[in-house]
Amino acid sequence: MKKVFALLLFGLIILSTHAQNKTKAGEIADPNAPVFAFTAETIDYGKIPHNSDGLRIFEFKNTGKSPLVIDKITSSCGCTIPKKPAEPIAPGASGKIEVKYATNRVGGFSKTITIYSNASEKVKRIRIKGIVSNPEVLVPNRKKKPSTSS
Repeated sequence: MKKVFALLLFGLIILSTHAQNKTKAGEIADPNAPVFAFTAETIDYGKIPHNSDGLRIFEFKNTGKSPLVIDKITSSCGCTIPKKPAEPIAPGASGKIEVKYATNRVGGFSKTITIYSNASEKVKRIRIKGIVSNPEVLVPNRKKKPSTSS
Protein backbone atom coordinates (compact mmCIF):
# COMPACT_ATOMS: atom_id res chain seq x y z
CA MET A 1 0.00 0.00 0.00
CA LYS A 2 2.86 2.37 0.81
CA LYS A 3 4.38 1.75 -2.62
CA VAL A 4 1.09 2.57 -4.38
CA PHE A 5 0.68 5.75 -2.34
CA ALA A 6 4.29 6.81 -3.04
CA LEU A 7 3.81 6.11 -6.76
CA LEU A 8 0.57 8.15 -6.87
CA LEU A 9 2.23 11.01 -5.02
CA PHE A 10 5.20 10.93 -7.40
CA GLY A 11 2.85 10.96 -10.41
CA LEU A 12 0.90 13.89 -8.99
CA ILE A 13 4.10 15.90 -8.49
CA ILE A 14 5.23 15.18 -12.05
CA LEU A 15 1.86 16.23 -13.49
CA SER A 16 1.72 19.43 -11.48
CA THR A 17 5.19 20.53 -12.60
CA HIS A 18 4.37 19.95 -16.27
CA ALA A 19 1.08 21.83 -15.95
CA GLN A 20 2.85 25.07 -15.10
CA ASN A 21 3.73 27.53 -17.86
CA LYS A 22 7.43 27.02 -18.56
CA THR A 23 9.49 29.14 -20.90
CA LYS A 24 12.95 28.63 -22.32
CA ALA A 25 15.71 31.09 -21.49
CA GLY A 26 15.17 34.33 -23.38
CA GLU A 27 11.66 33.38 -24.51
CA ILE A 28 8.85 35.78 -23.63
CA ALA A 29 5.92 34.07 -21.88
CA ASP A 30 3.45 36.79 -22.89
CA PRO A 31 4.09 38.29 -26.34
CA ASN A 32 2.19 41.44 -25.27
CA ALA A 33 4.21 41.98 -22.08
CA PRO A 34 6.14 45.21 -21.57
CA VAL A 35 9.90 45.00 -22.19
CA PHE A 36 12.73 47.06 -20.64
CA ALA A 37 15.29 48.45 -23.12
CA PHE A 38 17.89 50.35 -21.07
CA THR A 39 20.31 52.81 -22.67
CA ALA A 40 22.90 51.38 -20.23
CA GLU A 41 22.45 48.78 -17.49
CA THR A 42 25.57 49.94 -15.62
CA ILE A 43 26.50 53.51 -14.80
CA ASP A 44 30.16 54.09 -13.98
CA TYR A 45 30.63 57.21 -11.87
CA GLY A 46 34.35 57.02 -12.46
CA LYS A 47 36.49 58.75 -9.84
CA ILE A 48 34.41 61.43 -8.12
CA PRO A 49 35.21 63.85 -5.28
CA HIS A 50 34.11 63.23 -1.71
CA ASN A 51 30.63 64.72 -0.99
CA SER A 52 29.96 65.42 -4.69
CA ASP A 53 26.59 65.00 -6.41
CA GLY A 54 25.76 61.28 -6.37
CA LEU A 55 22.61 61.48 -8.52
CA ARG A 56 22.58 59.50 -11.77
CA ILE A 57 19.70 58.57 -14.10
CA PHE A 58 19.04 55.29 -15.87
CA GLU A 59 17.04 55.86 -19.04
CA PHE A 60 14.94 53.13 -20.61
CA LYS A 61 12.22 52.58 -23.18
CA ASN A 62 9.23 50.24 -23.03
CA THR A 63 9.60 48.26 -26.27
CA GLY A 64 6.72 45.93 -25.38
CA LYS A 65 3.06 46.07 -26.34
CA SER A 66 1.49 46.97 -22.99
CA PRO A 67 2.13 49.56 -20.22
CA LEU A 68 5.15 48.93 -18.01
CA VAL A 69 4.38 49.17 -14.29
CA ILE A 70 7.27 49.21 -11.83
CA ASP A 71 6.05 47.80 -8.52
CA LYS A 72 9.15 48.55 -6.44
CA ILE A 73 12.86 49.14 -6.64
CA THR A 74 15.37 48.04 -4.01
CA SER A 75 19.11 48.56 -3.64
CA SER A 76 21.83 46.34 -2.24
CA CYS A 77 22.77 48.99 0.34
CA GLY A 78 21.18 51.82 2.29
CA CYS A 79 23.76 54.17 0.79
CA THR A 80 21.99 53.90 -2.58
CA ILE A 81 18.51 55.38 -2.95
CA PRO A 82 16.56 54.57 -6.14
CA LYS A 83 13.43 56.43 -7.22
CA LYS A 84 10.91 54.77 -9.52
CA PRO A 85 8.62 56.45 -12.04
CA ALA A 86 5.25 57.30 -10.49
CA GLU A 87 3.18 56.48 -13.58
CA PRO A 88 3.13 53.43 -15.89
CA ILE A 89 5.33 53.73 -19.00
CA ALA A 90 3.24 53.36 -22.17
CA PRO A 91 4.43 51.14 -25.05
CA GLY A 92 7.06 53.04 -27.05
CA ALA A 93 7.49 55.65 -24.29
CA SER A 94 10.64 56.35 -22.30
CA GLY A 95 11.14 56.41 -18.56
CA LYS A 96 13.81 57.25 -15.99
CA ILE A 97 15.00 55.71 -12.77
CA GLU A 98 16.92 58.08 -10.50
CA VAL A 99 19.65 56.62 -8.31
CA LYS A 100 21.45 58.62 -5.63
CA TYR A 101 24.63 57.29 -4.06
CA ALA A 102 25.90 58.71 -0.74
CA THR A 103 29.26 60.13 -1.77
CA ASN A 104 30.25 60.84 1.82
CA ARG A 105 31.74 57.34 1.89
CA VAL A 106 35.32 57.20 0.62
CA GLY A 107 36.52 54.34 -1.58
CA GLY A 108 35.30 52.09 -4.35
CA PHE A 109 31.69 51.00 -4.65
CA SER A 110 29.60 48.65 -6.75
CA LYS A 111 25.87 48.53 -5.97
CA THR A 112 22.99 46.61 -7.48
CA ILE A 113 19.53 48.07 -7.99
CA THR A 114 16.74 45.50 -8.37
CA ILE A 115 13.56 46.41 -10.25
CA TYR A 116 10.31 44.47 -9.77
CA SER A 117 7.75 45.02 -12.52
CA ASN A 118 5.21 43.48 -14.87
CA ALA A 119 7.78 43.32 -17.69
CA SER A 120 8.67 40.12 -19.50
CA GLU A 121 11.71 40.00 -17.19
CA LYS A 122 9.89 40.33 -13.84
CA VAL A 123 13.08 41.04 -11.89
CA LYS A 124 15.67 43.26 -13.59
CA ARG A 125 19.03 44.22 -12.10
CA ILE A 126 21.02 47.33 -12.98
CA ARG A 127 24.27 48.55 -11.42
CA ILE A 128 26.26 51.59 -10.38
CA LYS A 129 29.97 51.63 -9.65
CA GLY A 130 32.78 54.09 -9.08
CA ILE A 131 35.34 55.44 -6.68
CA VAL A 132 34.90 58.28 -4.19
CA SER A 133 38.26 59.96 -3.68
CA ASN A 134 39.68 60.99 -0.32
CA PRO A 135 38.89 64.55 0.71
CA GLU A 136 41.87 66.81 0.31
CA VAL A 137 43.60 67.37 3.57
CA LEU A 138 44.64 70.96 3.79
CA VAL A 139 48.03 71.40 5.32
CA PRO A 140 48.62 74.90 6.64
CA ASN A 141 51.54 76.76 5.10
CA ARG A 142 54.45 76.47 7.38
CA LYS A 143 56.95 79.23 7.45
CA LYS A 144 60.39 78.03 6.70
CA LYS A 145 62.90 78.65 9.37
CA PRO A 146 65.68 80.88 8.17
CA SER A 147 68.71 78.85 7.48
CA THR A 148 71.74 79.74 9.43
CA SER A 149 74.78 79.42 7.34
CA SER A 150 78.20 80.35 8.57
